[in-house]
Amino acid sequence: MARAESSFSLPRGVVAPGFLLPDTVSGEMLELHPWRARRVTVLMFICNHCPYVLHVLDTLLQQAHDYQARGVAFVAISSNDVSRYPEDAPAAMRAMATSRGFGFPYLYDESQGVALAYQAACTPDFYLLAADGTLAWSGRFDESTPGNGKPATGADLRAALDAVLAGRDCDPLPRPSIGCGIKWKA
Repeated sequence: MARAESSFSLPRGVVAPGFLLPDTVSGEMLELHPWRARRVTVLMFICNHCPYVLHVLDTLLQQAHDYQARGVAFVAISSNDVSRYPEDAPAAMRAMATSRGFGFPYLYDESQGVALAYQAACTPDFYLLAADGTLAWSGRFDESTPGNGKPATGADLRAALDAVLAGRDCDPLPRPSIGCGIKWKA
């Protein structure tokens, strides 16, 4: 696995780039704008095969369930090059989302344009959007990585969510996401 870190190149307060992508589960084309009606949207770049994603997935799914009950929208996007990583193709994404009970859309970014617009660097990579569609925070899920012996808790994302939901600013110095580098097309 090629380890990468998020770059924090997309500044806080910027209007989040819009997109229109297919949901691999429902088959519908979904765009960013409908989720702006929620208090907060968590946008996460993930994929099926990344050990960093798989390491936190159970905790992430529970956290998504908990915060969806509080009106937070969650959206997952996979932007990997499926010609080199077929386990990240839409059919496999749909199978994973169905078998693992994703309670949120799992979108496929075939052109990789959304990952580029968000300047995503790795999987998992997290972005927290305020209700007005601006970037409130980006960073890591927590300090846990495969093999470091620390349990997945979602502490960093949870702290950012709690701050935004309470109308407070997020941590001014978030830690970068660490994971597998996005598999860019050649």
